[in-house]
Amino acid sequence: MKKDRSTKSQGNGKAQGKHRNGGFQNSLGFVLACVGSAVGMGNIWLFPYRLGQYGGAAFLIPYFLFIALFGLVGLSAEFAIGRRAGTGTLGSYEYCWNTKKLGKLGYLLGWIPLMGSLGIAIGYSVILGWVLRALGASLTGSLFAVEPGALFAQMSSAFGNIPCHLAVVVIACALLMTGATKGIERINKILMPAFFALFIILAGRVFFLEGSAGGYRFLFIPKWEYLLKADTWVMAMGQAFFSLSITGSGMIVYGSYLGKDEDIPKASVNTAVFDTLAAMLAALAIMPAVFAFGIEPASGPPLMFITLPQVFAQMPLGNVFAVFFFISVAFAGITSLINMFEAVCESWQTRFNMSHSLMAALCGAAAFAVGVFIEDGDKVGAWMDFITILVVPFGALLGAFSIYYILGWKEMGEELSLGRKKPLGAWFGNLGKYVYVPLAVFVFILGIIYGGIG
Repeated sequence: MKKDRSTKSQGNGKAQGKHRNGGFQNSLGFVLACVGSAVGMGNIWLFPYRLGQYGGAAFLIPYFLFIALFGLVGLSAEFAIGRRAGTGTLGSYEYCWNTKKLGKLGYLLGWIPLMGSLGIAIGYSVILGWVLRALGASLTGSLFAVEPGALFAQMSSAFGNIPCHLAVVVIACALLMTGATKGIERINKILMPAFFALFIILAGRVFFLEGSAGGYRFLFIPKWEYLLKADTWVMAMGQAFFSLSITGSGMIVYGSYLGKDEDIPKASVNTAVFDTLAAMLAALAIMPAVFAFGIEPASGPPLMFITLPQVFAQMPLGNVFAVFFFISVAFAGITSLINMFEAVCESWQTRFNMSHSLMAALCGAAAFAVGVFIEDGDKVGAWMDFITILVVPFGALLGAFSIYYILGWKEMGEELSLGRKKPLGAWFGNLGKYVYVPLAVFVFILGIIYGGIG
């Protein structure tokens, strides 16, 4: 009988050796890499506003519930199938469906979340190009020399930011070419602690701004009536789901680099905790500063590229803190972009038996070739809406269904129990199958209805 593609390249998943790209050296390196993937723009430009908009501290109740659930059974599932199959997206889906003698179908389905990762990377690299441009303007002082929004209008115009956009893609690909696992682990061990340190400094400075109390009230005074509103729960669910970078692709490839002695559920919980801390730090650094200077709070790119420059312009040593802020955002963004690229690179590398460096170069070239035509703010917005409302949630749903319904708990339970003192009980599989998967369906459907919830 003909072997499926994943078994030809990586073994049967039960007794495999290390991935051809190596593996993470320890659980700290793995968790930091996963946190680097999860912490991104959504933590910085959406969570702070959504927290205040949907009930302040009351919003945290459903948000923490969903973070705990998605982190435990969602992230764990993606890590586990990657480690079980010994490969990334395409091979993992094929491995799942091969248990039903439908490996080819699984392979074809795997292209959907894989293209979701590439699609996000295309739009993300455009937005990171804006961040790099704003960082440069902060260093030179030109960020404050123009009217609010003028710089953003210029760099978000058609073909308006090609050098910075190209630089972001080149940086991400160059870092991947230093070695898949070694490069990813080394980068995140530097950038993630730096991200947290810089945001702690920013939050500490903002605390002493006159008028900042309004921002803390916006964020943390609970409006309990919002818990009775369906929108609060929908937005908390969407924010939690997308914040953890559950895409049915990116976290699978990191799982394939994880040793058999690592405790996956524990690593998943740690990832969720640090991702939540990053979101809270962003809220503490941004919203009190916005309120201190009487500027209307916003979300999305206007918050980062229009509102905050106005805040920094009025702060003592504002140019220094602007540099800190955009460096922090760049760190968060580049670590996320590396994960998106790696998900694609590993699958192409394994599928076509090509070198990792060549696949990284091809992935970057493809991302830039498409991205350069959507540098216009409206176009990249429409692109990201399509990818994040339709492609990525559907890919994540495919992943959840393939793991919990097609592969099943017997194999998943075996894999998730590795590295643990006590094996996981059937409750974990039931939670994934009967709670997590239906919620993934709701995330997909509600995202379409609401026009995006994460």
